Amino acid sequence: MNRFSKTIVGAAAIGLFLTTAASAPALAQTPTSSPDAAVDGVDAQLLEAMAADLGTDVSGAQDVLRFQADAAGTTDEVAGVAGDAFAGTWLDESTQTVYAAATTDTALDAAADAGAVPVAAEYSLAELEAITAQIEASPVPDTIPSWWIDVAANDVVVDVVAGGEQAASEFVASLGAPADAVRLETGVEAPETFATIRGGISYLINNAGRCSVGFAVQGGFVTAGHCGVTGDSTTYGTFRGSSFPGNDYAWVATPNHTPVGQVSDYSGGAVAVKGSTTAAVGATVCRSGSTTGWHCGRIQGYNSTVRYAEGSVTGLIRTSVCAEPGDSGGSLLAGNQAQGVTSGGSGDCTTGGTTYFQPVNEILQAYNLRLLTS
Repeated sequence: MNRFSKTIVGAAAIGLFLTTAASAPALAQTPTSSPDAAVDGVDAQLLEAMAADLGTDVSGAQDVLRFQADAAGTTDEVAGVAGDAFAGTWLDESTQTVYAAATTDTALDAAADAGAVPVAAEYSLAELEAITAQIEASPVPDTIPSWWIDVAANDVVVDVVAGGEQAASEFVASLGAPADAVRLETGVEAPETFATIRGGISYLINNAGRCSVGFAVQGGFVTAGHCGVTGDSTTYGTFRGSSFPGNDYAWVATPNHTPVGQVSDYSGGAVAVKGSTTAAVGATVCRSGSTTGWHCGRIQGYNSTVRYAEGSVTGLIRTSVCAEPGDSGGSLLAGNQAQGVTSGGSGDCTTGGTTYFQPVNEILQAYNLRLLTS
């Protein structure tokens, strides 16, 4: 395997309330990444929220969604042809560019042929994931609340709270990983789960804690695992499955209510969910939560690990979207495509923050559920 410096080759160059209805819901079909399908039926409120975050108009937001859908196909193609040399992809929405990193000349040429800007990388995505797995299996100091893969920088980022630099440095050194493959991000605020005991819109757990509905599935809805354990009662039904920590997902059966494939837009309407095609790093995403409504940001990384006080959760989506207590379990959307449910994070929606999401497709697979669309 050839090794390269982290340079660009070629062209220059980042909850919710489920509604119910008497009509029978439609079952999810195979997700599509067609650019035209990416804007078909996307809710006006979501487009406006995207436009505000992007500093553009609704037409500009629709262009971004078309680009994201096209980029999803490019990402799949590059990953397939690059094989073990694949080091990840990310987007620059301002120039509508897909960057694809790889560790060999052959894979870089294939990335270019697929329509991406090739970026020479030192480490493959598999190698970086091996480092995160090693961290997960090690006695991690309390001063390290989370870690994630930064595909654009081609390294593993280890977040460190203020005052924990020495312990974190010693821990990273003990891993024996290449020095330039792991980067310490210091002064980070420790994430917390967004569950709260305050009442309000969305659903209550055992008539006490409050969380947000994620996405409708056949027979109920999915949400965050830390919101409740199997058997707990909610406003609409009962937790039939829950996993936390390790994962942060759950599903609630709603035998007396009709779930539909929609997400509340907190403006008197609803966003239609069309599928669950995974968006790329750098894509704009929007979150709906019962405390703070709609907020948007970008995907920063996948397969992130977070160490909450209750235990570690792996495989999360890291984003720049803000969230607050009570938003837990709520929906993350890329256009009309379901991405994940709100797990936890740091900061708030006044000053901004970092929020992590449990991927929705993993929840569907874990419980053999079918996403509802409309």
